[in-house]
Amino acid sequence: MGVDKIDIKELAIELLIPLLAIIFSFIIGAIIVYTFGYDPIETYAALLQGAFGNLNRFADTLLAATPLIFTGLAVAFAFRCGLFNIGGEGQLLVGGLAAAWVGTFDGLSVVVHVPLAVLAAAIAGAIWIAIPAVLKAFLGVHEVITTIMMNYIAYAMVAYLSLKVLANPGEIKTPPIEASAYLWRFSNILDIRSYMNLGFILALLVLLFIYYLLWKTTIGYEIRAVGINPDAAEYGGISAPKNIILAMLISGALAGLGGAERTLGLYHYYIQGFSPGYGFTGIAVALLGRNHPFGILLAGILFGALSNGRTFMNMAAGVPIDLVNIIQAIIIFFVAADLIFRQFIPNKSEGGVA
Repeated sequence: MGVDKIDIKELAIELLIPLLAIIFSFIIGAIIVYTFGYDPIETYAALLQGAFGNLNRFADTLLAATPLIFTGLAVAFAFRCGLFNIGGEGQLLVGGLAAAWVGTFDGLSVVVHVPLAVLAAAIAGAIWIAIPAVLKAFLGVHEVITTIMMNYIAYAMVAYLSLKVLANPGEIKTPPIEASAYLWRFSNILDIRSYMNLGFILALLVLLFIYYLLWKTTIGYEIRAVGINPDAAEYGGISAPKNIILAMLISGALAGLGGAERTLGLYHYYIQGFSPGYGFTGIAVALLGRNHPFGILLAGILFGALSNGRTFMNMAAGVPIDLVNIIQAIIIFFVAADLIFRQFIPNKSEGGVA
């Protein structure tokens, strides 16, 4: 029972830190908004209304959050193994292109086509991170360098394949995918204009799976053990290279799924430049979510709300959209500087528990 109480207290502290970061960020954001001559209350009211004001806007917020949940999970999963996957953008792009290519296969039923296209995206993302994974596991090459270099290769490769190989002459996008590969949209049964699709439900299912894998299985235990101390894990009979490769492959697959959702659920084709930086924003989402699946869900929705609500904020309150980017940056700063907030939190060892 004592262990459960300690775990709950530790979880509360980990949740309190990003919450304080968000609160302080919005306070400073309000000061900045006021300094520029705008009403902070009106600004934030417009932001909230734009993100959650009605069912359609709420659905659009979840739509904006979906790829961020996938890329946030990708970053967090690698981080649990002591790795920093900064190549989520490239993995997302190749995943989206792979899904678009498989999506053009004809003669397949929905029950086969959708899973096949989603699986192709996951495999493509995993393949794209395989080289950095092997270099890290066996040669110790830092994954930050290799994954970000793979991003640049991905930019060029997907541009060539999508524009010169898959696209029709004169087109800047691949041919539309078959209807059998569509991720079903909620507008089919709800009176909304949003393109929110089953990709969000897939993100929730994947999130639950990742939580179960990390904290309820031997595989997850070994991955986390390597992340805490690879030398001690090796001494205990856990292979660090094997778990490093496994963690990075799963991380790349998660980012690839984010690309599949955009291709199969939102656009129904691959178009160059469809990602405004989902892979890099996923780093901030993972950071704010404390690299925990449920924290990433909340952080993804927050960033989705900021992204979706800022347009209405601009129209209703006249506040420049760039101010939302400032608020996002301040949130990231405070979360990264979490030692500031830890100074105000009582020591968890209080009461003699080591």
